[in-house]
Amino acid sequence: MNTESEKERLSQRESLQNLLSPIELTEMVTVSGTIQAGDGGHRAIHCALNPSGQIAQMLSNLSWELRRGGGLPGSAGSGANAEYLRFGDMDGIEPLVIDRWFHNRRGDYVEISEEFRLFHNLYHDRQQETYIKFDDNGDETVVAVVKPELVKIRMKEIRQFLAIKEMHLSIQFDCMTFSDKSLAELGVDERFQEGNSKLACWGLSYADAEGMSHGKSTCSILYGKRLIEPLPKSKSGFWGFAKEQGRYVNFIVGMDDDGDEIEHTCDPAELSNWFGKNPGAHHEVTPVSFRKEVLDKYYHQPGKYNVEEGTLWCNSAWYLRIDNHHEDKICVLLKDLGDLPY
Repeated sequence: MNTESEKERLSQRESLQNLLSPIELTEMVTVSGTIQAGDGGHRAIHCALNPSGQIAQMLSNLSWELRRGGGLPGSAGSGANAEYLRFGDMDGIEPLVIDRWFHNRRGDYVEISEEFRLFHNLYHDRQQETYIKFDDNGDETVVAVVKPELVKIRMKEIRQFLAIKEMHLSIQFDCMTFSDKSLAELGVDERFQEGNSKLACWGLSYADAEGMSHGKSTCSILYGKRLIEPLPKSKSGFWGFAKEQGRYVNFIVGMDDDGDEIEHTCDPAELSNWFGKNPGAHHEVTPVSFRKEVLDKYYHQPGKYNVEEGTLWCNSAWYLRIDNHHEDKICVLLKDLGDLPY
């Protein structure tokens, strides 16, 4: 490897770009773990939940707010002045990922904050070491993968949790890279460089690696953190904070004198009833007809759906009253269609 390419590798520019790149809400992001590199180096990551009012303080220094193994109950002071600290910290720092160590007497393992798991009502698949979230239709999404060496959590659920907690997530990183070439050969000095952006700060240093790694002459250390901001509370998905985001479908409910189909929403709030609600709108018991084949989808997934006489079930997620006594069609009341997940 020539000197310039080796110098570029030691600059860790690509690693920094990856660490600070935008993260989509659907992306699984590494929040804790250590990845070993072929040159003897590593990329270590760990996270911490920080009160949003402390952003300036967090970005004023490169130090980690929480290290692996931290975030457990502790105390401050002694005797009559002793104070119990739920997470062992007086600044409001909380763990999202917790390392459990037992002095090699039992197997070590990693777990996600109980509050986060209960907030999203996550199911723990112990065989796959994943955490699964179910939507209103009973469909599942893997939200977290938890392994001893690496923990990944989906960004959407992280930011929803941060919204209600009024916190930012600090993703802290420590990356070390080694080289066979000396500082003199590379043309770099033992020096420290700092950088920052709106929600990140980092530092890079070069040093003589003698005694640190077998056969290596030089190392560079990239150290710092980036902050993940919360979603607005209205996007948290949490009852009482989130705005109602119901979406309703229009269905064909009849035909006008010109032969054109008439459509109407199934939104219960826009239907008329026996008590004078929404005069002029279609009635909530207006029948909607479907081809008989509409049930094929549900017959083909017996583990999830159950079709009975007069009823269609989706496990315990929802049920729908249907008139399935016709040879050529299925009929459903317009208001009942409005009770289904979109």
